[in-house]
Amino acid sequence: MAHIDSPMTVIGAGAWGTALALLLARNGSTIRLWGNDPAQLADLQSHRENRRYLPGHTFPENLHIVPDLKESLSDVRDILIVVPSHAFRGVLEKIKPHVQSPRIAWGTKGLDPTTRQLLHQVVFDVLSEETPIAALSGPSFAAEVADEKPTAVSLAGNDLSFIEDLIERFHNKHFRVYQNADLIGLQLCGTLKNIMAIAVGVADGLDLGANARSAIITRGLVEMGRLCDVMGAQSSTLLSLAGVGDLVLTCTDDQSRNRRFGMAIAKTSDLKAAEKEIGQAVEGLKNTKQVYTLAKSHGIEMPITEQIYAILHKGEKPESVVSKLLSRAPKWEDE
Repeated sequence: MAHIDSPMTVIGAGAWGTALALLLARNGSTIRLWGNDPAQLADLQSHRENRRYLPGHTFPENLHIVPDLKESLSDVRDILIVVPSHAFRGVLEKIKPHVQSPRIAWGTKGLDPTTRQLLHQVVFDVLSEETPIAALSGPSFAAEVADEKPTAVSLAGNDLSFIEDLIERFHNKHFRVYQNADLIGLQLCGTLKNIMAIAVGVADGLDLGANARSAIITRGLVEMGRLCDVMGAQSSTLLSLAGVGDLVLTCTDDQSRNRRFGMAIAKTSDLKAAEKEIGQAVEGLKNTKQVYTLAKSHGIEMPITEQIYAILHKGEKPESVVSKLLSRAPKWEDE
């Protein structure tokens, strides 16, 4: 069993990876932070803060920037991966030669872009099905975690000892961790809410008002439930922090990259320009195609996802997509 005083490696030095590294170090863990950009790591080391994403938050002495991946993993069992979902498999393949019996946690939300697998399946593919795993999800903006503002998240995994150790590492008076039994649902909700946030961003970018925003969030939750149900998730997860909690946060606050991306699309209809404006990974952009394909393969209807897919992959204009959603035939609300 690894305790809070044993070293832990955080892979990914973006906003969320840095925020979690800060949290863990402030809680007493010895943290090694690694990222794939040597120049960025040198800047983090030199200034002892992430000037690009989280300026003003000085790194504690027990947060070490380690540019060499092998060195960062030396004598470490617990690894937290916080990279975009499209890079998740590649990171696992990089660390595999340097670890023995690792325990893998992640703060990544999304699907594998090639196989459409959930991330725990990717871990099992690359490492082993016996690997202790845990996924962290819930309504949590990086800047607010770094600022030590009150935050509550969900944690799900397959190994009770690992879960308990992670709760010991993460939990403090500002950051509350709830154990969740639904690993599948937690991951699906974390993926789907980003697509719904793009849809809300489009609606708000078109100035459609608060009524439309509320309708998209509510009907988006219905869509999430359809896919969760057919993929074996628990319905209760939709009402958890990882479900409706993260959905509301991501859809309603401008700290959300996916929401801002949708707003930018509504104004420009230029995907590349919108992505450049955000300047960071937009998971909903990466995962809409995978979710759309999953829905089709399972024979379920996800109209909001379908229309965001039409914008992102068929070149349809946001105005026409909204019109199609509103012109759908009336039906029972629970259908």
